Amino acid sequence: MSNFEIIKRLYNDYTVRFKYKLLLAIFFTLVVAASTASIAWLLDPAIKKLFIEKNQTLLLLIPGFIILAFTSKGVSLYLARITMIGIANDVEALVKIDLSKALIKADSDYIDDKHSGKFLSNITYDASLLTDLVGVVILNFFKDSLTLIGLLFVMFYQNWKLALIAIIMIPLASFAAKNLGRRMGKITTEAQVEAGNLTSYLLEIFKNHKIIKIFQQENKENIRVKNRIDILKEKNKKIATVLVRATPIMETLTGIMIGSLIFAAGKLILSGELGLNNFFSFLAAMMLAYQPVRSLATLNMTINTGLSAAKRVLPIVDMKNLIDEKKDAVNLELKIGNIEFKNVSFKYKNTEKNVLNSINLKIIGGKMNALVGHSGAGKSTILNLIPRFFNCTDGSILIDNQSINKLKIESLRKHISLVSQDTTLFDDTIRNNISYSKPDATDEEIIEASKNSFSHDFIDKLPKKYETQIGENGVKLSGGEKQRLSIARAILKKTSIILLDEATSSLDSETENKIQKGLSFLTKNKTTIVIAHRLSTILNSEKIFVIDKGQLISEGTHSTLLETSSVYKNFYEKQLRRD
Repeated sequence: MSNFEIIKRLYNDYTVRFKYKLLLAIFFTLVVAASTASIAWLLDPAIKKLFIEKNQTLLLLIPGFIILAFTSKGVSLYLARITMIGIANDVEALVKIDLSKALIKADSDYIDDKHSGKFLSNITYDASLLTDLVGVVILNFFKDSLTLIGLLFVMFYQNWKLALIAIIMIPLASFAAKNLGRRMGKITTEAQVEAGNLTSYLLEIFKNHKIIKIFQQENKENIRVKNRIDILKEKNKKIATVLVRATPIMETLTGIMIGSLIFAAGKLILSGELGLNNFFSFLAAMMLAYQPVRSLATLNMTINTGLSAAKRVLPIVDMKNLIDEKKDAVNLELKIGNIEFKNVSFKYKNTEKNVLNSINLKIIGGKMNALVGHSGAGKSTILNLIPRFFNCTDGSILIDNQSINKLKIESLRKHISLVSQDTTLFDDTIRNNISYSKPDATDEEIIEASKNSFSHDFIDKLPKKYETQIGENGVKLSGGEKQRLSIARAILKKTSIILLDEATSSLDSETENKIQKGLSFLTKNKTTIVIAHRLSTILNSEKIFVIDKGQLISEGTHSTLLETSSVYKNFYEKQLRRD
C-alpha cells in the first residue's frame, strides 16, 4: 500500500465522518491566515500615515485594527486547535477500537504466535502516532499553507522583487525536510519495535515476579530491564535529534534569506524604488512567514512517522482470519452429540511436523469419553479442534454428521463448554467471573452453579462473598478455588458438549473427590471428552482413546485396554504405584 493510499484509507475510514468539524477547523485557519497577513499589511499605513505623514486622525484607528487582528488570530487559532484535538482523539479512539476488535476476533494461531506486549504497543503507541496524521498534519497544513499564501500576497503587494528572493528559500527548506522525513520514518519504526519488546518483557516480569524472587534473580532482571530501556532511550534520542536537526538548517536558510533581502532592500530604498513603509511591512510579513515555512518544512517528518505507524496498524485491522465461516453456514442441529474425526491431521503455524496424523475416532454422544497419552501426544490439540480454535490441516470433524466447517461459529461454540488446566479468570468479581458464560444469569442460577462445583462454601466465607474482587487471573484465590470457579462457569452455561482438559489438575485428593461429584453433575447425559492426569477419573468412561505421537493407537473400555494396549496398561500400572 502506497503512502497516498494509506492517507486516503485513513481519511475514508476514520476522518470523513468528522468532515463538518474538519471544515469548521479549516474555516478558523482561514481567519488565522487572514489575521496574520493583515498584521503585516497594517504596518505599511502605520509607518506611512503615523510616523511619516503624522496623521493624527488614524492614531487610534490603526493600533485598534492591529489589536483586533492579533485577537482574531489568537481566538481563531485556539478554536481551530480545540476542534482538531477533538477530531484527533475521536480518530485515535476509533483506530484503537478497530485494533481491539481485530485482535479479539483474531485466530488463536495468530495470537499465540506473538507476545501480547507487541499488541499492547500497537494499541497504545502506534495508534497515537497514526492520529498525528489527522491532528497535527491537517491543522498545520491548512493553517500554515493559508497563512503563508496570505503573507506572500502581502510581500508581493509591497515589492515583487523581494518576494521572489524570499520564495527561493521555500523549496530549499522542503528538500532538506524530505530527507529528514525519510530518516524519521525509519527510526520511528525501530523505536516502536523496541517499545514493543520492552512492554513484552515487563509483562513477563510482572507475571513471573514470584519465580524471580524465589530464585533470587532480581539483580539479573534489573540489569536486563536497564539494557532494554537504554536501547529504547537511544532510539528516542535519535528521533529527537532528527527533529531538532531541522532547526540549524532552517536558521541558516532564514539567515541567508534575511541577509539577501536586506542587501536587496537597501539597494531598492537607495534607488527610491522602495519606500521605508513598504519595506517594514514586507519585513514583518517575511518574519511572520518564518513559522509556517518552518512548520511546513518539518511536516514531512510527522507524516513519515504517522505512515510508519499506519503500516504496522492497518495490516492488523485488515487481517483475514483463517477461522471464518462460509456464507451459507448453518446453525448446528444437535441431536445425540456424536463427534467424529475423519482422517484429521494438524500442524501448528510455522512448524513442519504434524501434531496429529490421520486421526479417526468416534466420540459417543451423551457419554463420557477419555483421551489418554503422554504429554505432547496431541490430546489437547484434539480438544481445541472441536470448537474450531484451530482448523484441521487435513480431514474433517463432524458433530451429528454435520461438518463443523459448514456451521456458524457462534452456533458451534454455543453448545460447547471448556474447562482447561490453564484456568483463566478476569480481574473482576466472583459473580462476574462465574456469569461470564451467561451474562443474564440470575443470582439463584449463579449460586446453584457454585454449589454444584463446590465453590459456594469458600465464596460464602469471603467478606464480600460473590462481590469479591479476585485480582489478575484470580491471584487472590488458591489453585483449587480458581479451578472450581471455572467449573461453575461451565456448569452455568448448560451445554451439551463438555471438554475437560486436566480439569482437576490443580486439586488435592480431598478437593478432587468433591469436584468429581461436581463434574458428574456437569457431564451427566452430556457428550464429554476428558483428559485427566489421574486414570481414576476416567475408569468409567464409555470409551477411552489412547493417543501416542499424534496417532490413535487403540481404543476401548478400561478393562478391554488393559488386555489389548500395552501403552494403556503401562499408564495404569504407573498410576497404581504413584497412588
